[in-house]
Amino acid sequence: MGWAYDPGYWLSRLVFTRGLALVYALAFLAARNQFRALLGTHGLLPIPRFVSRVPFRRAPSLFQWRYSDALFEGCCWVGFLLAAAALGGAADLLPLPGWLAWWVVLWALYLSIVNVGQTWYGFGWESLLLETGFLAIFLGPAGFAPPIAVLWMLRWVLFRLEFGAGLIKMRGDRCWRELTCLDYHHETQPMPNPLSWYFHRLPRPLHRVEVLANHATQLVLIFGLAAPQPFAGATALVVVVTQGYLMLSGNFAWLNFLTLVLATSALDGRWLHAVLRVDRPAHLQEPGWFAVVVLLLAAGVLALSYRPARNLLSRRQVMNASFDPLHLVNTYGAFGSVTRTRYELVVEGTLGDPDDAAGWREYEFKGKPGNPTRRPRQWAPYHLRLDWLMWFLGISVGYGDRWLLPFVAQLLRADPATLRLLRSAPFGEPPRFVRVRRFRYRFTSPQERRETGAWWVRSPAGTVVPPLSLRDIDRAVRV
Repeated sequence: MGWAYDPGYWLSRLVFTRGLALVYALAFLAARNQFRALLGTHGLLPIPRFVSRVPFRRAPSLFQWRYSDALFEGCCWVGFLLAAAALGGAADLLPLPGWLAWWVVLWALYLSIVNVGQTWYGFGWESLLLETGFLAIFLGPAGFAPPIAVLWMLRWVLFRLEFGAGLIKMRGDRCWRELTCLDYHHETQPMPNPLSWYFHRLPRPLHRVEVLANHATQLVLIFGLAAPQPFAGATALVVVVTQGYLMLSGNFAWLNFLTLVLATSALDGRWLHAVLRVDRPAHLQEPGWFAVVVLLLAAGVLALSYRPARNLLSRRQVMNASFDPLHLVNTYGAFGSVTRTRYELVVEGTLGDPDDAAGWREYEFKGKPGNPTRRPRQWAPYHLRLDWLMWFLGISVGYGDRWLLPFVAQLLRADPATLRLLRSAPFGEPPRFVRVRRFRYRFTSPQERRETGAWWVRSPAGTVVPPLSLRDIDRAVRV
């Protein structure tokens, strides 16, 4: 069955699946740590309310049949433990049916979470993990040669991811065409990291070089994935390097890391063997029946690729969309527009009179900018969902129509699950009033940084939510 399998990618497959297992582990851990406040029975967007109005066919999920917070947490723990064990190599010790079942469970559990996750799971990297994770089911364990068709399908995912991101930039914001987007991006990106201030302060000519390198990679070099080795491997290596560079400059959950992992599936196995001294089994199985299954899978992926491919060629290209409820073949993209000015919402509470300016104290978030003197932290590839959505609210408060007031109400109750999503709360008891203010943020100049030690300068830009008590919110809900 030499036409269906390629033993030369044995180590590439091993590196890819271990990296994917790590992403799965982080995804299930983040889901477990954050779901009660965001999606739980008493959360901001409760799953029971969602499944009562959205049918199974639109959002296939285990939780369509039964939901409880304990069941959700149990699924997260099962997913995390299976992913951690796969990272340690346990799945590779199984026969082929055991491998298939192992990775099917991982995919099905995470699909169940994403399909009821609503706004909190509306990110492109959720679909990317599901699409990639589904294909990984058919790669087989360490005792089998990697199926060639699956390797090509993984390249197709990587191509759509990179080429789609390149096209949406060129079709979207003119600053990408003028090579000026990085004059703003490092400062206005959703969640800066410890090095973002330094990237923002790089000379502007270097920013132009960064944008050119991005365009060259995503719009030109990415076609090298279709070439034979060593050209395909060289293309994948460029993606690995560029994604590593992006990981240094910002917090984008597991998007960059998963893209990097995806690229390892196309690396020349001889290169990896030169770096990783891992002994390959003397004999790799190549079952004929499984080759037929993979070919049927490839035919299905080809059929489902029509709409994503058409979207790539469309002048009205959309970013990060799924065309089927199983998230099998999706369309991707990022930063079709770049904000020039950063606005942040600052949430404050008081124990006293709302007219007493001295009584207001600020809630600190884990990742998003708050206190100007606090240096941005590194969180990626972990995902802070509330922090990300708060960034969108800085652009338009409409993004929080369904959950912002419930969030304020939970702060007024000092709800333990909600407070665990934050870095710190200003009081050890429920506040009388909470308000949400809008501020303009910018990075300090080098001189301001030396003089004040601050990373940000901020100035008031209005009030989004006026001082509210629980009674005010209850009255608004009744109305």
